[in-house]
Amino acid sequence: MTRVKSWDPVIAVLSLICLLFVLVAVFAPLIAPYPPSQTDILSASMGPSAEHLLGTDSTGRDILSRLVYGTRLSLLGPALVILVASTTAITLSLSAVWIGGRYDQFVARLLNLLFSFPALILAIVVVAVLGTGVVGPSVALAIGFTPYIARVLRSVARRERHLPYVEACQLLGMSGWRICLRHLLPNLLPIIRANLTISFGTALVDLAAISYLGLGVQPPAAEWGLMVSTGQSDLIAGKPWETISAGIAIVVVVIVVNSLGERMTQRAAAR
Repeated sequence: MTRVKSWDPVIAVLSLICLLFVLVAVFAPLIAPYPPSQTDILSASMGPSAEHLLGTDSTGRDILSRLVYGTRLSLLGPALVILVASTTAITLSLSAVWIGGRYDQFVARLLNLLFSFPALILAIVVVAVLGTGVVGPSVALAIGFTPYIARVLRSVARRERHLPYVEACQLLGMSGWRICLRHLLPNLLPIIRANLTISFGTALVDLAAISYLGLGVQPPAAEWGLMVSTGQSDLIAGKPWETISAGIAIVVVVIVVNSLGERMTQRAAAR
């Protein structure tokens, strides 16, 4: 059996980059050189300069400042998706595996039903009903992501459910919920972390696409998908600073998060 090292330098570096983006979101007021909504028509659509390192948008707002502040909404939405989806998926998976019988069959059919609704389409429908913003699309995407996460967890949890240590816990008189929370769930954490990390990148892209279509975050808020959309007019005019900078930010976060998730999946499979 291959022994997996407890410390992985690749995971450490990728995690550090993710932490850097989180710190940028938290300390945005201290990092951004200007308020994100401060306009200056006389400086509209300027290229990079000493005063504006990434240039300005069509209304003279500093692109770097909006990019920094945009980290908040761009990461908050996917985090909300993952929080709701993971909580629902873990609850359904563990309860279905432990209770079994008709309830397990019901959960399986429910997940199959949710599979028939693409997450992005579901989010657009919810936005049409509830209006634009962050919460509506995030909750809708969470519903769409739940079956993908639950399918993997249910499969792994079923295997864990029949291992000798579970039977030993039952013989000791432990209740079902205690066994699930103290033993099954900790053993599933490597798989859970890997799946949620990859799902985070997908959720970020989906929410950016919704904002790009004008159905998510609305101006004058700063959000990467919205910045890609609002920068199109300058892009056509040969001034692509806003669209390119926001697009690069999305690509970098998705690559880092997906690479981290894949690395964690490989380690979880090797255990």
